[in-house]
Amino acid sequence: MSLNKNQVAFVKAAERLYGVGSVLTRDNIQHVAREEDMSFPFWFVTKSEYRSGRGQYQLPDIGTKPIVKQDEPELEMALSAQVLVFKQPKLIDDSDVSIPVKYPDYVPFGFFKDLNNIIKSAQFYPVFITGLSGNGKTLMVEQVCAELKRECIRVNVSIETDETDLLGGPTLVNGNVVNRDGPVITAMKRGAVLLIDEVDRGSNKLMCLQGILEGKPYFNKKSGELVHPKNGFNVVATANTKGKGSEEGRYLSQILDDAFLERFPITVEQEYPDAKTEKKILTPLIADAEFVENLCQWADVVRKSFEQGAVDEIISTRRLVHIAQAFKLFGDKMKAIELCVSRFDTETKTAFLDLYSKVDGKVEAPQQAPATTDDPF
Repeated sequence: MSLNKNQVAFVKAAERLYGVGSVLTRDNIQHVAREEDMSFPFWFVTKSEYRSGRGQYQLPDIGTKPIVKQDEPELEMALSAQVLVFKQPKLIDDSDVSIPVKYPDYVPFGFFKDLNNIIKSAQFYPVFITGLSGNGKTLMVEQVCAELKRECIRVNVSIETDETDLLGGPTLVNGNVVNRDGPVITAMKRGAVLLIDEVDRGSNKLMCLQGILEGKPYFNKKSGELVHPKNGFNVVATANTKGKGSEEGRYLSQILDDAFLERFPITVEQEYPDAKTEKKILTPLIADAEFVENLCQWADVVRKSFEQGAVDEIISTRRLVHIAQAFKLFGDKMKAIELCVSRFDTETKTAFLDLYSKVDGKVEAPQQAPATTDDPF
């Protein structure tokens, strides 16, 4: 590809500083631009033919391409041709591959094995995982990717999430407007697993993902680039509901478009782990086996009461882990439990503490201050 006058000037300046055909880093490139009082050469870092590695770029050979002086008509035609083929520069992604950390004490359960098979197959097969808060949906996806050493790009959705947040858009770098890829496009290009967390918090702006959820190439209208999904790219969405809102008002979830939900071939209903699995989860965190047993029994009774409508709150697996961590810090069972259930209203908190004292006969529930109607003033 022939270079224009400014591009040739940059290459010659770089050759004077680093030698003909040198491999430069972005710091080297910035150094050349500063020394020669030039603009940053985005053309050099955005074209794949000059890239020799992550964050490394090789100078093109211009020895056989001398600059020929052009008269004004020829120069005008050349400039016109450049305008016709011009595309907006894109910001090169030099971020590290984000493979989740593998937890040595993680206990697989539920859909873990099946999700592992889906991700391992490298097929494009979107999965929608729904279930109550704190039952390990997100952690399961991350640990599957950790076990398979697969990159997982996580994006958390809110009602404010829009197309730019997901797909990317123009941004200002060193005074120049360049296009930055969003997490979705980045995952497509890298063949990573895209984890869309809390997808039921999103709005109709999620509809920009329709074609992508079908496994099709995406035309980026902001950069003029046609992005083909790399082998291994997949989408996993997690939610507390099935995209139909939360009737009981427990979650600030939105009603998602059926056309969006239909792009997911399967929906997984994630339950809390059974008592045996929950004991395995807590055992590495609590040395007291009896305390582990009592916590699991207590949580099981609360969940059954919740299912029957006797209580409005639930003890999640995540909350049991929080209690284990608090017990490790304070060394007091009831204090750890009380601190971790204090987020509930007073009536629910008192009921939960009283229930635990019945499960564990060695402790007593904290005494609540009696209600008074006396006016201290």
